[in-house]
Amino acid sequence: MKSIAYYITAHGYGHGTRSCDVLRTLNRLYPDVPVIVTTDLPHDFLDSRLADCTNLTFRKGAFDVGLVQKDSLQIDLAQTLEELETLYAREEELIEQERQFLEENDIAMVVADIPAIPLAAAQRAGIPNAAVGNFSWDWIYEDYAAQEPRWNFFVEKFRSVYEKTDLLLRLPFAPPMEQFAHRKDIPLLASPGTPRREKIVHISYNDISTPDPEKPGVLLSFTSLDLDASALENIAALNGEYEFFCVEPLQFENSCIHSINRNVVSFADVLASCDIVVSKPGFGLVSECIVNEKPLIYTDRGDFAEYPYLVEGIEKYLRNIHLPSTKLYRGELAETLREIKSASQPEHRLESGGAELIAQELLKFTKDGWPRKNA
Repeated sequence: MKSIAYYITAHGYGHGTRSCDVLRTLNRLYPDVPVIVTTDLPHDFLDSRLADCTNLTFRKGAFDVGLVQKDSLQIDLAQTLEELETLYAREEELIEQERQFLEENDIAMVVADIPAIPLAAAQRAGIPNAAVGNFSWDWIYEDYAAQEPRWNFFVEKFRSVYEKTDLLLRLPFAPPMEQFAHRKDIPLLASPGTPRREKIVHISYNDISTPDPEKPGVLLSFTSLDLDASALENIAALNGEYEFFCVEPLQFENSCIHSINRNVVSFADVLASCDIVVSKPGFGLVSECIVNEKPLIYTDRGDFAEYPYLVEGIEKYLRNIHLPSTKLYRGELAETLREIKSASQPEHRLESGGAELIAQELLKFTKDGWPRKNA
């Protein structure tokens, strides 16, 4: 049985979240199809979403840099450029390494979200290859080239591969992505979580407080967020009215913010169990708020070309309020928490079912195909 090789950038959990939705669907519909997943995403993140999948094999590997971030909101462009130059000094070696891997493991097709090097390896090996994403790195990096010409090298590197990619499965909140010759639009790619507030309350004891299940739950959804003592005091002042939660690795020791281990309760279930979400606009987070119908307080996230497309999606499909990042870093949440309660309902709905459509497209795309479960 030939395998699929699935490559996931470690740039952010949003790429991993949507890829896990696809991988779970592949396992459900085509459980006999082996899938080799290559990524540097943390094992506990993958295990929390894919533990029940029987057709997956994992290997460590990083084939892009994405954007290096100081925390969930602040981008370090200088460090990103340095890491890109280090990575692409090994470009030929990495492409050849992956070409050999693909051929030795009888890979039927390569899927990438959305590093270019694995796609280049598939193209060199003559193996069908597809990209999944709502943006491409050449498009992101092009914004920075006007200020620093060294970015142009990487814009061209990524674009030359994307132009030869067989198929783009284009997700919502995306620019045109016309560098991909063949594109197919995909609906919303997310699955609703299961509310588990009792479980969350039970595991959320800390030295400061015990969560009250009757108070509205506020999820601070960030991978990292540098809040100082003054900001945490401002949030603590709201603890009489709200309960605050976050998900590891984010932790605020000696605070009223309860950190949840995603191996005990999955992120999707934590989000479904809370009443309000505070976060930056990210593909996975916005998608999960939409399918769970959760109001979103969103903050700005620096110089990132994806941002306006995600904000457009937020304003069309979610109850929402914007919170300036300066207020977030000061822990000044009272006003927006009050305003979100009366925020207007969205006038639009977004079609779902993206994971199933992607799985079907990938299986159609291979030369031989595989039988669908219970077909």
